[in-house]
Amino acid sequence: MLYIFLGILIWFILRCLVTGLYTVDQNERAVVTTFGKAPRFGDRMTTQDPLSADLRADEKERYSYPILAVTSPGLHFKLPWQRVYKVSVATQTANIAFDPENSNVNQHGTVLEAVTKDQLNTGLKGQIRYKVDERNLYAYLFGVQYPIAYVMGYFVSVLRERIASFEAPVQSAKIPASGGVVSSSHVPGISINDLRKNLSDLNVHMERECRTSSARYGITMEAALITEIDPPVEVESALAAINTAHNQVSSEISLAQAGADQKIVQSKRAVEIETLKAQAEVQLLNQLAQQLGVLKANGGPESLRLYLRNYKLMLFNQAKRVVVEADQ
Repeated sequence: MLYIFLGILIWFILRCLVTGLYTVDQNERAVVTTFGKAPRFGDRMTTQDPLSADLRADEKERYSYPILAVTSPGLHFKLPWQRVYKVSVATQTANIAFDPENSNVNQHGTVLEAVTKDQLNTGLKGQIRYKVDERNLYAYLFGVQYPIAYVMGYFVSVLRERIASFEAPVQSAKIPASGGVVSSSHVPGISINDLRKNLSDLNVHMERECRTSSARYGITMEAALITEIDPPVEVESALAAINTAHNQVSSEISLAQAGADQKIVQSKRAVEIETLKAQAEVQLLNQLAQQLGVLKANGGPESLRLYLRNYKLMLFNQAKRVVVEADQ
């Protein structure tokens, strides 16, 4: 009986040693549960962490999770009644059309469809970067059953809502330094053109709206990069013709504006030149008046008569023909 007990004890110790050792890689984090209960980091909740700063008041009540004690990388030991949950915290990429629950939808996860404001069924292509937030591993491991599916569903719903209601900002007319008027190049009524011209604004909006995914599902959306927005094939040629006509009109307007600006500049320079000429003539007359005044003061009235006689002689010398009025 003693040998049986010793055998069971030895088997139990060996089993604990063999199955109790586990490793956590550098790009992994682990949570060890004891009888199904995860160790908590004191009484702290995610609503007390900055990751929940973007949540509304009602959302903070719904997405309030305990902050867990996380096992760092290295070699560790666990007891038989404990279970280890390993999570990769490395940054991952996924197509925006990726559906974790059904790989056959969205053209096998390559193109995401969305309807624009003017009822065009467009195809969207792009990628998102995400990673698991180790500050909210409770939400990722125990809060929802399939976190990435929730995150992708949330991202797609926000993106489709934005596509359906997107309007490009209308820029007000500006008056340049040359005095001309530059009209706005915004052409209302074609939302797909607006979307293509404002892809960067669309990506920034998606990143801003998805900041709460970390507090909701434990996954941080690091970046959203929508690269292509393609219209239906049947309207592609019509849109190309509209864009070509719009580009031609914009080119003609730019040329006309440049010509008008050039003429305005030339007119301003001509006015400046004539103004400088008039000022020079006025300055010469003023200097002549000062010299005549000094001459009169020093030599008397007779000096002015002599000055006029000498000046007339100089003019007669330069003239080729002189008309003299004869006395009657």
